[in-house]
Amino acid sequence: MEMEDTSTHEKTAPVICFCNTAKAWGGGEKWHYDMALMLKNQGYRVFTITAKNSALQQKYLASGLKNISIGINNLSFLNPFMEAKLRRFFSKNPISVIIMNLPSDLKTAGPAAQKAGVSKIIYRRGSAIPVNNSILNRYLYRNILDLVLVNSKATRDTILTNNPHIISREKIRVLYNGLKLENYNCGNGKANEKHQIVIGSLGRFVKQKGLHRFIEIAEKLREKGVPFKIILGGEGKLKADIRHKIKEKSLEEYFVLPGFVDDTARFMNEIDVFVLTSYWEGFGYVIAEAMACRRPVIGFNVSSNPELIKDGKNGFLIDNGNIESLVEKIEYLHYHPDERKTLGKNGRRMAEEEFDIIRVRDELIRIIEQ
Repeated sequence: MEMEDTSTHEKTAPVICFCNTAKAWGGGEKWHYDMALMLKNQGYRVFTITAKNSALQQKYLASGLKNISIGINNLSFLNPFMEAKLRRFFSKNPISVIIMNLPSDLKTAGPAAQKAGVSKIIYRRGSAIPVNNSILNRYLYRNILDLVLVNSKATRDTILTNNPHIISREKIRVLYNGLKLENYNCGNGKANEKHQIVIGSLGRFVKQKGLHRFIEIAEKLREKGVPFKIILGGEGKLKADIRHKIKEKSLEEYFVLPGFVDDTARFMNEIDVFVLTSYWEGFGYVIAEAMACRRPVIGFNVSSNPELIKDGKNGFLIDNGNIESLVEKIEYLHYHPDERKTLGKNGRRMAEEEFDIIRVRDELIRIIEQ
């Protein structure tokens, strides 16, 4: 493990370490990458810890950020050599603030950082799943952490679900994911030459995202005679099964599955309405992206969705699992294109007010400097 000794440098600002050893790329990794790079560009000394050859490490290295790779897993906290290695790193470089991502990062890097004298230990939690009320978690939350950053109020509330006293509520700070709004300059949407309404969704083909619900949505729209097309961007282990069910129901002409989408704004520019069918979300990042692109959004009234979707203002909130109601809203938007534009404009305004990445960066700086 290579380490840069900066102990002789003048301490003019906090030295920050972003610790995220996830191997896959997701919303948490995007947040860590964006914030690490933006703080570096603001003049902070920034170090990063990642898993070797992870997508996040590759992006850090390409951006010139200082990086070390450490193989942290769920049992690494039991390894005294791992703790000693991390402790030396924190002491030599000299880290004053650490921001961690995974529960395994918290269990291993958190105590090591405390023993090394790191003055502010922060855990960013982006999953709206209750924290296990274990002895270890109670110790970590009460004795190691100075602050927990969460990506939504829903995520904040789930931390306290199993134990309302696991950490003081005042130590949990909501900091929404940020968007570089200049990257989301889309038009007002366009129905194609067949006057179809084009419905889009982006996400991993996994159970949480509920993408199989689009099969029923398509069947009901076909029954109603609404001309439509559904574009589902993304990859995942359930994609083949969903493709099979589309064929089984003779719905192939209505679906497009383009695979992984790396240009979200371009995707949004090809659709008229964005629909999220997830069972839960820590923060519906793709909803915020759709809003930034002036697309009306429809989702179920679960977890953090009500924090983004304002019913009747920038889209529609549907009772969880009520496919019939969701289809009625799609049908309504098909026949009311002016309403689509109004909802989309309202969504863009909310994105500018709530999710501008500069605002998120500045709030994080305030937290670090406190």
